[in-house]
Amino acid sequence: MTVSTKILSNRIAIVFDFDDTLVPDTVDSLLESLGIDALKFRQEKIQPLINKGWDKILARFYALIAESKRQNNKITQEYIARFGQELAPFDGVTKMFDHLQKRAHELNPKVEVEFYLITCGMVEIARNNCIAPNFKAMWGCEFSYGDRGEVEFLKKIVTHTEKTRYLFQIAKGFDDYQDDGKTFVYRDLPPEELHIPLRQVIYVGDGESDIPCFSLMNQEQGTAIALYKDSTPEEWGQELKITQSQRVANLAPVDYSENSELMQSLTLAVESLCKQISLQQLSVGE
Repeated sequence: MTVSTKILSNRIAIVFDFDDTLVPDTVDSLLESLGIDALKFRQEKIQPLINKGWDKILARFYALIAESKRQNNKITQEYIARFGQELAPFDGVTKMFDHLQKRAHELNPKVEVEFYLITCGMVEIARNNCIAPNFKAMWGCEFSYGDRGEVEFLKKIVTHTEKTRYLFQIAKGFDDYQDDGKTFVYRDLPPEELHIPLRQVIYVGDGESDIPCFSLMNQEQGTAIALYKDSTPEEWGQELKITQSQRVANLAPVDYSENSELMQSLTLAVESLCKQISLQQLSVGE
């Protein structure tokens, strides 16, 4: 008799949003670094564009670029890099990576934990942040710069739904791809060729931009963990109008301290996947 088992992969992916998940909102923080009231800017510069039908992400960056030009091209590639270097992650974030790696190795030395970041915000800030070396890959919106390094326009945009594209990219192990039809990220791959099955992905995010990823995690039996900061769990769910298909494994406060609910959730998710991988290894005689 032939016994059918799940395809073995010794990898776990933990995928994070950036703004309000690992660090404070980068647009608000960047505006404050320019001496601008972030709330007022959102109400007077960004919201009117949204009211006219602009995409939220494009409205945000259009207003930011316009403000930079008004301030004599103050936002430059160098300015963003320096801002990223100085931006402090939430307390406990810097220790979180080693903690989860260590716990995985304690349970199963063969398990590899890979960290990824997918943001609708400015990925260049993340790439210059102190936590960047922990990530295997980062994706997000990127600026195009002029001759003097000043921001001119967006050369890459990551929308809410497009975040899921990068989850498929992680699953299939593409370091990068071109839209040439040969490495199209949605093409089917045999299960044995997957880098990390989506059921072995843990996705962590805080808000509206993460809902498509929550849905995909539910569909593929992955793990979704949602975060809230300035509201109650009930208010968070009502505000985002979360449906059954977007449900999450846990909704925890943004707190990465050692014994916090969030760290317990992340640790349990890693432990659960490690044990599933160990079971798979037994079935194939590893």
